This record gives sequence, structure tokens and C-alpha cells, in this order.
Amino acid sequence: MKRALQAFLRHLSAERNLSAHTLRAYRQDIEQFVAHARDELGRDGRPADADHLMIRSFLARLHQAGLARASAARKLAALRTFFRYLCREGVLKKNPARLLQSPRTERRIPEHLEEAEIDRFLAPPEERDADLRSMAILELLYATGIRCSELVGLDVDDVDMGARMVRVLGKGEKERIVPFGSVAQRALRAYLEARRSALPRAPALFTNHRGGRLTDRSVRAMVRRRLAAVAIAKHVSPHTFRHSFATHLLERGADLRSIQELLGHASLSTTQRYTHVNTRKLLEVYRNAHPRAK
Repeated sequence: MKRALQAFLRHLSAERNLSAHTLRAYRQDIEQFVAHARDELGRDGRPADADHLMIRSFLARLHQAGLARASAARKLAALRTFFRYLCREGVLKKNPARLLQSPRTERRIPEHLEEAEIDRFLAPPEERDADLRSMAILELLYATGIRCSELVGLDVDDVDMGARMVRVLGKGEKERIVPFGSVAQRALRAYLEARRSALPRAPALFTNHRGGRLTDRSVRAMVRRRLAAVAIAKHVSPHTFRHSFATHLLERGADLRSIQELLGHASLSTTQRYTHVNTRKLLEVYRNAHPRAK
């Protein structure tokens, strides 16, 4: 089963162009199942050894260990994809995970920053080169709602500064064009002007001091440092700006289909979770405004 897993991961990397983070998640989830199969069989298993009963016992083991339902559902989805690939390659005749139902999960309201908190987060610090880069990153994250992996993958040529548009390569190599505002435009121009003399030919939009492409980890560390500086009592990651982007657009009247296109969601149902945030806001307005609400 280990060889089958390696072939599957090569397929995901070469043909589906998944990010390193997603590949790592697939590897960990399926390796956990491979270890469970070894425990049940007393030997290294083959793909043909896996059946729906073995997968059920794997899910039961996860439940007994206290794993969250959402995590268990993700692992089952990874197994479905893995076995579907093996069926397509002729290794298996049927997918043993196909008919198993995913554990029901609670729909969580995405954590986001209020507009006043965004203003605090994006208040300009000292204009050192590192600060200019940080502000350009934060402004672009909030202005476009792009993922951290999409942001670090941007090249200078992907940004049309005059039209205030950025070309983004999203999941599954799907390309989309996302606009950004004048504030992000000014932040980007200030950052690029500051780095022009030191790194005139670097193709990546956001670089480290050596000219190499900035990593997801570096962006996350930068966000943590900024969070400590502004002392906002919330867990904030680069993805929080994506949630804030969508929430604020919805609160100000944008329609879900447009937000779906801007975020690059394949399914509208993924975007619909932001309606829960909007409903919460409406209830708050009602309780504060209606004379008999209390």
C-alpha cells in the first residue's frame, strides 16, 4: 500500500498541482490508515486488503481517540480520493470508501476581524523596508481575499498596477482575476519602490532579503508579530483576512455569487457559510434598534 500511496502523491503533485500543504495532509491521513491496516492485518497491507469494514473500524478508532468530526470527515474524503485513483489505474475494481457516509459536522462560523479591528491591524507602522513589505502583504490579503499560498505564488508580472487587478492561480490551477483598491495599490508601490534597487530582477512579488520567494510560514510569522503589536485578542492568521474580506463584502450588500467568484470557490455552498455571519450581524442590529427587542 505504501507504493500505491507514493504513486498517488506523485499524481496529485504532477497532474493536479496541489500545494505542499495539501499534499502533506493527504500523506498524513492515508499513512494513518495504512498504519491502522497493518495493526488489523498483522502485516503490511495491500490496496486489495482494504474493505469498507476496515475503513469503518479506522473511523471508529479515530472517534474513540477523541478526533473532531471535521477531521475524521477529511480523512475519509482523502481515502475516497485515494481509492478512486487506484480504481482508475486498474489496481482496484471498486472503491471501498465510496458508500461510507461522512461524519456529520457542525458548520462553524468563520473567525473574522471587525472593520475597526482591520483599521488597527493595517495602521501604518514605521516605513522601514520590512514594514513596507508587511503592509503590502496585509493590504493585498484584505483587498483581494486571496489565500496565503496564492499570495506567495504571485509574480510581479501578475499585478496590473494601473488597472488595480491581480491574476491569481488558485486550487487546481484555476486562474482568476481579482481587483484591489487604491490603498493596497499605494502599499504595493511603496514596497516595490523600496526593493527596486536591491532586487531589480526578482520575479516573485514578495521576496525575502536574499531575493527568494517568501514562504507561507514567513507570512504567518509576520501576521503573528503584527497581531502582538496591535494587541487584538483574537486568533488571527492570513486566512482570517480572507474571511474578513468575504464577511465585509456581504455585510455591505455584495451578492454571494460575486463573492464566490472573487474567492475562487468551486461551489456556492462553500461561500454560503458567510451568510451565518451576516445573520448574526442582522440579529445584533435588530436587538439594538427595535424598541421591543429586549
